[in-house]
Amino acid sequence: MESVRAHRRAGILAQHFVPDETTGASSVATAPCLSYQSPETNEGAPSFNVAAMRQIIDAHDLDMRDVMYSIFANDKPFRSKDAPKGVPVYTAMDYNATKEEQREITFERIMHLKNKGLFKSWLTSDDPKEAYKKAAMHEAISIYDHSMAIKLGVHVHLWGGAVKYLGTKRHHDKYLAGTEDYHYSGCFALTELGHGSNVRGIETLATYDANAQEFVINTPCESAQKYWIGGAAQHANHTSAFAQLIIGGENKGVHAFVVPLRDRQGKLMPGIRILDCGHKMGLNGVDNGRIWFDNVRIPRENLLNAVADVTPEGKYVSPISDPDQRFAAFMAPLTGGRVTLAISSVNQSKVGLATALRYALSRRCFSPADGQPELRILDYPSHQRRLLPLLAKTYTMQFAVNELKTQYIHRKPSDAKFIHVVSSGYKALMSWHMSRTLQECREACGGQGYKSDNRIGQLKGEHDVTSTFEGDNHVLLQQVSKALLGDLFASKKNGKPLRGMGLEHINGPRPQLPSQLTAEIVRSADFQLTLFRLREYDLLMRFGADMGASLKKGVPMFEAFNQTYQLATELGKAHAERAILESAIRNGRELASGSLRPVVDLLRSLSALAIVDEDAVFLRYGYLTPEQSQVIHKEVAALCGDVRPHTLGLVQSFGIPQHLLGPIAFDWIQYNAYQGPGKESAVEQAQAVFEAALL
Repeated sequence: MESVRAHRRAGILAQHFVPDETTGASSVATAPCLSYQSPETNEGAPSFNVAAMRQIIDAHDLDMRDVMYSIFANDKPFRSKDAPKGVPVYTAMDYNATKEEQREITFERIMHLKNKGLFKSWLTSDDPKEAYKKAAMHEAISIYDHSMAIKLGVHVHLWGGAVKYLGTKRHHDKYLAGTEDYHYSGCFALTELGHGSNVRGIETLATYDANAQEFVINTPCESAQKYWIGGAAQHANHTSAFAQLIIGGENKGVHAFVVPLRDRQGKLMPGIRILDCGHKMGLNGVDNGRIWFDNVRIPRENLLNAVADVTPEGKYVSPISDPDQRFAAFMAPLTGGRVTLAISSVNQSKVGLATALRYALSRRCFSPADGQPELRILDYPSHQRRLLPLLAKTYTMQFAVNELKTQYIHRKPSDAKFIHVVSSGYKALMSWHMSRTLQECREACGGQGYKSDNRIGQLKGEHDVTSTFEGDNHVLLQQVSKALLGDLFASKKNGKPLRGMGLEHINGPRPQLPSQLTAEIVRSADFQLTLFRLREYDLLMRFGADMGASLKKGVPMFEAFNQTYQLATELGKAHAERAILESAIRNGRELASGSLRPVVDLLRSLSALAIVDEDAVFLRYGYLTPEQSQVIHKEVAALCGDVRPHTLGLVQSFGIPQHLLGPIAFDWIQYNAYQGPGKESAVEQAQAVFEAALL
C-alpha cells in the first residue's frame, strides 16, 4: 500500500516539472490546488462577546488606541497614501532600511505625532486620566514600532521622568513643557561601559566647586563612559546624567544632574564627546550613543534636588538620612520603565500569537486519508500544545499588568517598595515569556515565520534586549527574593505577622494538597492557588533557612546569597507567578455569569497548569507526586482542546488591526501571488509603499 502511495506522489511531483506543451508554462500555474479560506469563514462566530473581552484586556482608552492605529494606517510617514487600490499594506515594513534611514524615519514619525499635539500634558499634568491616555498611546506605538516607542520612552519617561520626580519646581518650570514640545530633547545617562546592573558602582564623578558654585562632571576612565544611551548619538540635546557626588573629597553616592549635550544647532557642547554605539540586533531606529564628560561645568542648580541638595557653601542636605533609601529614591524613574516594559512584552506576545494563530487557522497540512481535505494545523493537538498555553499565559499576564499599571498611576510614596518588587518580577517573567512566545510562533509558522515581512522574526530582534535593559532578568528576580527575605527576617525578629507583598498566606500553616487529583480538582481556582502558594511558602522557608544557617556560621551576606542563588531565582519566579494567578482569579470572579467567565476560567486553568507542567520545582521539592504530575500533564492537553474553539475570538479580542500583523495572518496566497511579467506581487507593492514613505 505504501509503495503505491509513494509511486502516485512521485508521479504528481514529476508533473510539476513537465512544461505545458501548448503554452510552455508549468501546469501548476494554470491549476492552482489551494484557495485561501479565512479563519472567520472556517470558524464562524465566536462563542463570547469579542468587544467585551477587548474592553477587559485593553482596560481603558480603547478609542485613543484606535485613533493611533488609524494614524499608523493613513498618515505619512507611517505609510504612503499612494498605495495601489486593493493592495494590503502592512505598515511596519522597515526591515530593508539602513540604520541611518531607520533613525531618521523614527524621529520623523515622533515629530509627526508631536505636531499633532499628542504629547501635550504627558509631563505637565498629574491627572490620572491623562496618565491612562498617555499609556494607551504609548502601548499602541509599541505595537507599531519598538524603536519609536523606546526613543519616545527614553525622552519622556526616563529623561522627563527624572526631571519630574527627581527635580523640583525650578526644574519643572524650565524643562517639562519644553520636553513635551521637544524644545528639549533628552536622554538618560546612567549605564556605563563598566557598570550596568550595579548602578552604585558607576564611576562618573560630579565634584562640587564651592567657589564657582558649579559641579564638574568628569569621566575619569574609559570604563566610566556612558554606554547605550538612547538618543545620545544623534538627537538629544540634554541628558539626566548620574554620577558619584563628591563634596570636599567625600563621596555622597549616586546623584542625578541635568547636563547640556548640544546647542540648538546640534553642535556638541564644550567638554562633551559622543560616539555611536553602532548597529544592533534590533532597535536600530534608536540612536544609542556613548558619552564622555571632560570636566564639564554645570550650575549648582542643575542638581536634581528632590532627594538631596547642596547649599551654595557646599553643605549636603537631604530629608532621607539612610543612604540605601536615598539611593532607592534616585532609582525611582526606573520603576516606571519596568512597568512599561512588562506591558510592552505582553503586547508583542499578542502580535506574534495573533499572526501565528490566524495562520494556523487557515494553513492546512496533511490529510487523514486519501480524498479527504488536509487538516488545519491548529487542529493538530501538538500544534495546540505549542501555542495555546502561550495564549493563555498572555491573557493572565495581561490581567496582572493591567492591575500593576493602575497601582502605578495611583501610587503613593508608601507603595514604592511594592511596585518596585512586583514590577521587577513581572518585567523578568513577561519579557522571557515574550521571547519564548515569539520563538515558538516563528517555528510554528514554518518558513513563512522566517520572512521579515511577517513580523515575528523582526520582533524577536527588536525586543530581545527587553530581557536586559531596565535590569537583567536574573538580577531582578534576585532583587525580588531579597525583598521577601528581608520581610521574613523582620517578621521573625519583631514577632509580627507578614503584611503586604501578598505574603499574608505565609503566616498560616504550610498549604496542603489533596492526595488524589481529578480533572475537576486541578481545574479549580482554589487548588491552583493552593499549589502556587505552597511553592512560594516552601521556597521562602528554604531560602530563609539556608541564608540563616550561612549567616550563623559567619558567612558574609554577599557570599551567602551567592551560594543560594538558585533558590533566590526560583523564589522570585514563584512570587511573581503566584501574583499573576491571583490577578487572573480576581478578574474571573469579577465577571458576571455570562459568555466571558467560562473562557477566562479556561485560560486561567491552562496558564496555571502549563506552568506546573513545565517547572521541575514542583517535583524537585515534592509538592506533587509523579502520579499527581501525570494528572496535570494530561489535563493540559485536554485544556488545549477546550480552548481551541475559542482561539479566533481570543486573538480578535486583542484589537490589533490587520496592517499591524504579519501578512500570513490574512490571505497569504494572494499576498504572494505572481502577477505576470513586469507586474509586482503584493509583497513587492507593499515594500514599494514603505520605501516611498522613506523618501
